[in-house]
Amino acid sequence: MNQSPEPARVLLIDKPEGWTSFQAVKRLKYVLKARKIGHAGTLDPLATGLLIICQGKKTKEIESIQAMPKEYTGMFVLGETTPSFDLETAVDKSFPTNHITDELLAETVISFLGEQEQTPPLFSAVKVNGKRAYDIARSGGTAELKSKKINISEFEINRIEKNKILFRVVCSKGTYIRSLARDFGNRLNSGAYLTNLRRTKIGDYSVEQAHHPKTDIESIIGQ
Repeated sequence: MNQSPEPARVLLIDKPEGWTSFQAVKRLKYVLKARKIGHAGTLDPLATGLLIICQGKKTKEIESIQAMPKEYTGMFVLGETTPSFDLETAVDKSFPTNHITDELLAETVISFLGEQEQTPPLFSAVKVNGKRAYDIARSGGTAELKSKKINISEFEINRIEKNKILFRVVCSKGTYIRSLARDFGNRLNSGAYLTNLRRTKIGDYSVEQAHHPKTDIESIIGQ
C-alpha cells in the first residue's frame, strides 16, 4: 500500500524552557505522524524561543536555515561566574564590579562587533575525541576546545539593573551566547554568566510567528 506524500513544510516553534530541541522534534513527529523531520539549529534546554523544524522535503533546507543570522535577547549577571556560563551550574567565583562604568560597558560592547574567534563552552554538544563535551564536563573532566570564527553584527545593552545587563545580539551560526557572557565578563576585568536567553529571529523568521509545541498543536498543524 502506497503512503500518501508527506507534507513539505517549515514549522516555527516557540520552544519552552526545560525542553530540549530533540523533545520538541519528537513531539512534532508524534503529533504530525511525520516520517522525515528535523530541526534547524539547537537551543539549550534553559533557553526559550524560535526553533525551526522542517518536515518532508523541506528537511533539505535545514543547512541553509542554519546558516542564517540569529537574533537573541537575554540577561547577563556581572561579577560572578559559573562553570557552565549559565544557570545549569552554581556560582563558583565572585569578582569586583565597582570599576564598571557606563563608558566601560559601552566600549566593551563595541569591542565585540565584527568577526572574531570564540571558544565554545565545555558544557556544549561539541565533540572531543568522539565524546560530547558536556558529558566530559558533567563527569568532572576537562577538555581543550578549539576556537571558531564567528561574527557579531549587532550587540546592544537595552537596560541595566544593578549588576544585571539586558541585551540584544545578532550573530552568525555557531555563536555561543554563554561564551559571549564569559568573554564579556573577562573584558570587563570581572566575571559574567548568562541567566536568561530567548532566540527571537533566524533570518527573516520571527518567534512572533511561532507556536507552542504542546498547547498550540492545531495552529502548528495548520502551518
